Amino acid sequence: MNRLISSFLITIVLFCVAEAKSFPGPKSDWNGFTRSDFEIDGRKCIIVEPKKAAEGNPWLWRARFFGHEPQTDIVLLKKGFHIAYCDVSNLFGSPKAIKHWNAFYDYLDREHFFAQKVVFEGMSRGGLPSFNWTAANPTKVACIYVDAPVCDFKSWPMGNGSSNGSAGAWKQCKDAYGFKSDAEALAYKFNPVDNLKKIAKAKIPLLHVVGDADKVVPVSENTALIEKRYKALGGDIQVISKPGIGHHPHSLKDPKPIVDFILKHTINKGKSASVEPKASKKHIHVRGNYHNSYLKFKNEKKGHVAFLGGSITQMEGYRPMVTTFLENKFPETDFKVTDAGMSSTCSTTGAFRLNEYVLKNGPVDLFFVEFAVNDDQDAAHSKEACIRGMEGIIRQIRKSNPYADIVMTFFINEQIRDTLKTGVEPLTPMSHTIVAEHYGVSTIHLAAEVTEQIMNKELTWEVFGGVHPKPFGNRICTMMIESLLNDSWSNVSSTKTAHANPEPISKLSYGNGRFISVKKATDLKGWKVDVPDWKNMKGGKRSDFTALEILSAETAGSTCNIEFTGTALGAFILAGPDAGVVEVSIDGGAFKSFDLYHRYSKGLHYPRTVVFAHDLSKGAHKATLRVSSETSSAGTAM
Repeated sequence: MNRLISSFLITIVLFCVAEAKSFPGPKSDWNGFTRSDFEIDGRKCIIVEPKKAAEGNPWLWRARFFGHEPQTDIVLLKKGFHIAYCDVSNLFGSPKAIKHWNAFYDYLDREHFFAQKVVFEGMSRGGLPSFNWTAANPTKVACIYVDAPVCDFKSWPMGNGSSNGSAGAWKQCKDAYGFKSDAEALAYKFNPVDNLKKIAKAKIPLLHVVGDADKVVPVSENTALIEKRYKALGGDIQVISKPGIGHHPHSLKDPKPIVDFILKHTINKGKSASVEPKASKKHIHVRGNYHNSYLKFKNEKKGHVAFLGGSITQMEGYRPMVTTFLENKFPETDFKVTDAGMSSTCSTTGAFRLNEYVLKNGPVDLFFVEFAVNDDQDAAHSKEACIRGMEGIIRQIRKSNPYADIVMTFFINEQIRDTLKTGVEPLTPMSHTIVAEHYGVSTIHLAAEVTEQIMNKELTWEVFGGVHPKPFGNRICTMMIESLLNDSWSNVSSTKTAHANPEPISKLSYGNGRFISVKKATDLKGWKVDVPDWKNMKGGKRSDFTALEILSAETAGSTCNIEFTGTALGAFILAGPDAGVVEVSIDGGAFKSFDLYHRYSKGLHYPRTVVFAHDLSKGAHKATLRVSSETSSAGTAM
């Protein structure tokens, strides 16, 4: 647990938000590129980094036999691709393998903003997990390149055809799937040759490279069936056949046809269309003006600009673009820019960390905030929780500086997009809009703008870039913000005017939120405050937290107390694979249970805020935390 959170302001030492994240684990050289070895979800993983990532952070996922015939991988590294590997050896694309790969994908998506659509490279038995993961996640794959691929375990390793199979590998395969007999395996209907509909519907291009003399993985029982059935489903498939070649060697001596296929469906996709980003004013909702920030920047030639949000703010996206716009607009102004983006955090966490991460740097003149996506997908907030968090943020900014100008932006994920397509306003932007209207804050409804362009066939989700937008998508957002500010700054009054700070919408909002030190915890029984031995703990770790002293307990029955003054109490925790259940009693009342495990905890010590109480009476309180013996994870840690 990184910080306990309560609801009245105190002074705390500021620590910095992490810069661009590096990959964990030991480093080594791989063909002139940096290789990192680490574990996710208990599986060995490898990432090889390009010298400079291409736009959109494209990546190739090697399904099996890392480093074998690497010529395609090396060319793509030079083109700016990352090469990724997660070892699911001897799981043969079973549901167990898919779950491990889901955790690996989620890690790369959340922590390193890899392109939402991956390229698969599946050699031999690597064909099984490549196709099976794609069938389970068809919106997350750009294209598939497979080489002498196993597409039906009945062919190999079972040997129920012209292949001799492999008795040892077949036993491992049956164990991986949980088959009790060969008959049960023969009845299985989800081998790649039988499970192409979702892949074809997603219009995922396939490239197969095979040797026509392959007796280990016969073409007739694998690639030929895929080709026939995929074409019948309207799918795009290309087969490169090598005359007289058996199962080996894999790949091509000159990988250009493979590389060209991959580039065509990734970084070169759509380039010929010369599409330029555009943005209308329809979804810019103006409330009040931005005269105060203009006068501060223009007349005093200095100003504090701050950005608060989740990974969308933390990534190199709209934030640096807006900063550049401001610097060009006011070339003589000395800007202090605070980047308070933190991956996975919601508006609740934002309200409690605002003082430590933003306001300690001084009053803010122009403030940008986004939490629509994280309140939706990471925190799954109710309407009331969205209001409590966002209103807490706005009230604190305006209390610190009544002249502060604020821009609220609604970014977009698939759920928000699909809800907007039905004509319904999604819960999180709707809830945040209630706050914006109450406090006269303008909103940039990027989600509505992007959805409308997609429905009008002026834009695709892939070109926009998904949840973590590509530069193209971030440019649309920046254009909308520029339009809002330029319009307001075209006719500016001569004096600054304080913004209204009316009575709160909710008396339970976190308008006085703050962190309190874990060292305030007392009567520690089974708890300790130290820097954990992260290297020997399963699950990914974020560098934001690994040097901090953490309040933690691992054993059921461990108790500690915390005294605080305020109306709300919660904890900012790192919920990993061993995250347990905590029971909380306030002022001697009945214990209430809170499950700390999150759906992202399986492969990561996931940062999240858990609120224990938000409607306490004003004044002093005492809480007791007790680790429960119950758990929905692999442990009982907090």
